[in-house]
Amino acid sequence: MQMGKEIAVAAGASSEGKYRGRIAPTPSGYLHLGHARTFWRAQVRAVERKGQLILRVEDLDAARSQPRFLEAMLEDLRWFGFRWDEGPYRQSARFHWHRDALERLIVLGRVYRCDCSRKDIQTASLAPHLGEEGPLYPGTCRRNTGKPSAEKQRRTNWRFRVPDNRRIAFEDGNLGRFSAVAGVDFGDFVVWRQDNAPAYQLAAVVDDHAMGITEVVRGEDLLLSTCRQLLLYEALKWTAPEFFHCPLMKDARGERLSKRNQSLALRSLRDQGLAPEQVRQRHGIKPVRF
Repeated sequence: MQMGKEIAVAAGASSEGKYRGRIAPTPSGYLHLGHARTFWRAQVRAVERKGQLILRVEDLDAARSQPRFLEAMLEDLRWFGFRWDEGPYRQSARFHWHRDALERLIVLGRVYRCDCSRKDIQTASLAPHLGEEGPLYPGTCRRNTGKPSAEKQRRTNWRFRVPDNRRIAFEDGNLGRFSAVAGVDFGDFVVWRQDNAPAYQLAAVVDDHAMGITEVVRGEDLLLSTCRQLLLYEALKWTAPEFFHCPLMKDARGERLSKRNQSLALRSLRDQGLAPEQVRQRHGIKPVRF
């Protein structure tokens, strides 16, 4: 494709016109009110469109995902008033789907193996820092071609080769038009980790496609992730869903909520004796009629 050509986003075709949304929490801590507000928006949009809501548990990080958090997550979602039509599906049980997509990208020549450590990338002279996004990958391993031995393949990262200076644009359902330039705003990104597990970008695309998701509702901190994922949809020749990014909830100091902030965890609010209706009303979360 020519440099500068933009990627158009179309609604998922596999759902035969039926709206299918999803919520995809990670069981690495207790859910907080920011999660609930974004997930609630996803639920409202599904109900208003007489569609379906799918619950997917993104538990790929085995070191951080814990059974106690999974159990608490399901309890807290039900307490808050969530209802889902399918799931919960565990992302960790979908390994073969993710692996098949990686193999396809390898055959297409869209990914390359990368042996760089985080320290290598941090110290590279061509790696400008981008705040929370971290440094751009300097392309050290871009010349790696072909498929390594089975042993080495298990111990290597695989990176997606982004088309440099290509502007990726989409119309967000909430924020309007958003665009970013590949190779400038983000670089070659990992799709498969050296611990033989899929990275977030690839797993999210594969699962959203397989589940027929027509719209992804999530936080605005993932806008650049959407641009990366649009490149994966294009490479795999899959129709991308639509996207709706929500503002992040912040605390009294103006910092985004995190799972370390226990005061606004759903579990803490519940332990205070608050009813979910009180919490939703206090924080401007609109009711939904099922």
